[in-house]
Amino acid sequence: MSFDVPPFAPHGAVAPRVPISFELYPPRTPAPVEALHETIQQLASVSPRFISVTYGAGGSVGGRSLEVLRYIREHTAVEPLAHLTCVGSTYAGASRLIREFLDAGILSFLALRGDPPLGETEPFLGDLESSAQLVQLIDRAQAERAPYQERPIPGVPGAVQVTPRRKVNIAVAAYPNGHPRSTYRNQDIDALLAKQAAGATLAITQLFFHPDDYFAFVERARRAGVTIPILPGIMPITSPARLRRVLELSGEELPAELSIALEVEPTAEGRTEIGVAHAAALVRELVEGGAPGVHLYAFNQHRTVLDVLDEAGVLAPSASSRIDRPSAMPTVRR
Repeated sequence: MSFDVPPFAPHGAVAPRVPISFELYPPRTPAPVEALHETIQQLASVSPRFISVTYGAGGSVGGRSLEVLRYIREHTAVEPLAHLTCVGSTYAGASRLIREFLDAGILSFLALRGDPPLGETEPFLGDLESSAQLVQLIDRAQAERAPYQERPIPGVPGAVQVTPRRKVNIAVAAYPNGHPRSTYRNQDIDALLAKQAAGATLAITQLFFHPDDYFAFVERARRAGVTIPILPGIMPITSPARLRRVLELSGEELPAELSIALEVEPTAEGRTEIGVAHAAALVRELVEGGAPGVHLYAFNQHRTVLDVLDEAGVLAPSASSRIDRPSAMPTVRR
C-alpha cells in the first residue's frame, strides 16, 4: 500500500469522497483500552487510509503505542502508522525501536524531530538531529531486512509463496505558519525539501485555522520543489482550555472568532457544536480547494471527528448512517 493510492475498503464499505485519516494516542493506563478499541472500530468503519498512533513510553520498547498499532493491524482493514521522534534517541535505540515495529508488521511511520522534555528550553535530540535523519534511519533499517517475504499457501502444507517485501511509507510534519523554533521564513520549506530528499513519501501539516494558510504554504512548497502529497491536519477545538493549550504548543495566532464563540457559550454541548461547525467548514473549503485528503486529530474520541466529516459532506452516505451517536445528539450550528 502507498499513501497515494486508493485505500482498501472493508467488504461492503464505501470509500469517503476524499482520503481521510486519524491520529490517536496510546492510553496512559490500561483502564481506557476497551473504550479506545471501540473508537478504533468506529473510525475504521468509515474506511480511513490510515490511523496514526503517537509514541508512548511504558511496556515494551515500543510502549503502549505498539499495542494499539497491533490492535489496528489485527482487528481492522486499516493501515496502522507509528510515530517516531528524535528526542533523546541514540542510533542504536532508534534502530531497535524501528526493527520492533517492522517485526510487528508496521510498515508506515511518521518521523518527527519531537519536542524538548518538559522544563527544557532546548530540544534534547540525542544522536539524531533532524527528522530527515530519522527518515534515512527507517529506510536503512528496512534495507537491512531480506528483500523478499514468505507467505504460507492455504491448503498446501509446507508450501510458501515468495513475494517482494513491501517498502515502508514515511510521513513527516509540515508547518503552514512556521515551526515555533524557525528562524527565517523559508526554513520550514527547506526542512521539508530535506525530508523529501531523505525519502519521505507524505507530509502532514500542523494544525491551522484558515484554509488560506494551507493553500499558500502548499503553493510555496511546490514552487520550491516539494512534490510529495501535503495532507492538511485538522483539530476540532471544542473548549477554550483546549484552544489555549494548542496555541501554547503550536505558536499559532489566536483565531478570534472561534475563541470568542467558545468563551461565551455556557454549555459543553454548545461548545462541541461550535467546534464541529468550525472544523467542518474548514474541511469543506480544503476539499473544494483540492487538498489530497484530510487528517483529523481525534483525541481518542470518535464522535467529534466523525461528526466533522459528516457535516463537511466527506463521508459516504452508508458510512454516515453507521456513526455511533447518542440519541439526543444536538444539531450542529451552521
